[in-house]
Amino acid sequence: MLAQQKQDIAALFQAALAPIVAGTELTPNIVLERPRDPSHGDIACNVAMQLAKPLKTNPRELATRLVAAVLADPAAAGLVESAEVAGPGFINLRVAAGAKQSVVRSILEQGEAFGRGNGGAGHHAIIEFVSANPTGPLHVGHGRQAALGDALSSLFESQGHQVTREFYYNDAGVQIATLANSVQARARGFKPGDAEWPESAYNGDYIAEIAADFLAGKTVSASDGEPATASGDVDDIESIRRFAVAYLRNEQDQDLQAFGVKFDNYYLESSLYADGKVGAAVQALVDAGVTYEQDGALWLKTTDYGDDKDRVMRKSDGTFTYFVPDVAYHIQKFKRGFDQAINIQGSDHHGTIARVRAGLQAVDIGIPKGYPDYVLHKMVTVMKDGEEVKISKRAGSYVTVRDLIEWSGGGDITRGRDAVRFFLISRKADTEFVFDVDVALATNDENPVYYVQYAHARICSALANWGGDVATLANVDLSPLTTPHEAGLLAKLAAYPEMLQRAQAELGPHQVAFYLRELAGELHSYYFAHKWLLDDDEPLKLARLALATAIRQVLRNGLALIGVSAPDKM
Repeated sequence: MLAQQKQDIAALFQAALAPIVAGTELTPNIVLERPRDPSHGDIACNVAMQLAKPLKTNPRELATRLVAAVLADPAAAGLVESAEVAGPGFINLRVAAGAKQSVVRSILEQGEAFGRGNGGAGHHAIIEFVSANPTGPLHVGHGRQAALGDALSSLFESQGHQVTREFYYNDAGVQIATLANSVQARARGFKPGDAEWPESAYNGDYIAEIAADFLAGKTVSASDGEPATASGDVDDIESIRRFAVAYLRNEQDQDLQAFGVKFDNYYLESSLYADGKVGAAVQALVDAGVTYEQDGALWLKTTDYGDDKDRVMRKSDGTFTYFVPDVAYHIQKFKRGFDQAINIQGSDHHGTIARVRAGLQAVDIGIPKGYPDYVLHKMVTVMKDGEEVKISKRAGSYVTVRDLIEWSGGGDITRGRDAVRFFLISRKADTEFVFDVDVALATNDENPVYYVQYAHARICSALANWGGDVATLANVDLSPLTTPHEAGLLAKLAAYPEMLQRAQAELGPHQVAFYLRELAGELHSYYFAHKWLLDDDEPLKLARLALATAIRQVLRNGLALIGVSAPDKM
């Protein structure tokens, strides 16, 4: 049922209740739900049971009065087919067939806009995802973040939110120093296994590639950064550091481009130190009286804000612990005007949530509790040729996003990107996921993205075989759509906008993938059960083609939201 139809039915109940509650202080809350058993009707309402006691009346008698009033209301004509009282006072309604069929016309009229809402108008959300250290190529975990973050951003935009996609670069600290030392060792001719090779160094082949380009004096730059030209001097560790970071940021840019993910902004951790924002955040916490000195370290009283123990902010050697710049960074998010901040991160970040939120509350500048929101994802296991793949030849210790795209596409980047994107959001983020490359390459119903895309292509083929003007289908008579298959498809289409609202509110883009698979399944079943291109029943043929066209539009809309293509042929 479409949202407007639900609102209209709620209004019918409000009108029926108005004379009953007149003179009381009761303000009825009309809740409409879908019955668990479809045979009971399309909509169930328990308002009579809620109001019976305060009105000192029998709930079934009250329900009977409401049913009579609803059915007598002229506004119910064409919307409500029947209403009846069940059990102790439930009211079950059946929606008129024409009202159910009208979803097809709504979809064909609205096209790409169907399912979009404006509930988020005026809200500004920042969604941070990937945020990989620039110390190597993006791995599969980063890929899951990219798929989740981009799909969630699109979901928020679909509901009227203004969204900023942000990538936070951890370009400061021990890992960057390790990267520079690794490249320096390679530039000096050492390799993993040599006695001179640093124990903590990165061992992937990409380190050798960076070293070779550094010695050649090449210039590299990231999409938002200044070019870095290598000095070629193996003793110039600062030049090595700048070049290596720029080199890997550029490579990550290429990985993201292959994945079809774009960011609105890149934020450097190093800028928080250079601009004094980390120091300012620490001073604000000291001034707020929520810190103390102990054993030469500065501690934050995070237990005052629900943490299980207080946390060290500044260690005895004068360096800050890793959550401190996170606090400074999120203070800046709030000051930049984002009323909602969402972080897509690995489940290993769970321990930082309480301390970051504690720090944000402690500065006492109006940041709401629970800021930021987190979507934590679990690991991805990659299977190929029936075996787990643990390493990439080039990366040395993990499977890269580029590997996964290339393997899953069989040489076709678009196909690989579609498979990886769909697969990586097809489960709840907090569940572990096995990515089977063999399934991604399959051209049958075992491959979920193929299954959904083929539903779209199947409709395109039927319309091409028909050969008529698709635009004319928006005005056809839909009353012939009466089979159980058609009733199920109409209900499924009508549920799409509400599904998007729920997925956005619950930060669950996996719900889009679930919905698309279910809709595709119902379409395939319908295709085999009923002829569309009938020779002897023109009105039924046109009605079925209109329904199929509406399904195609919703499949296309849903796939676009998660960054997956909708091919016309397969």
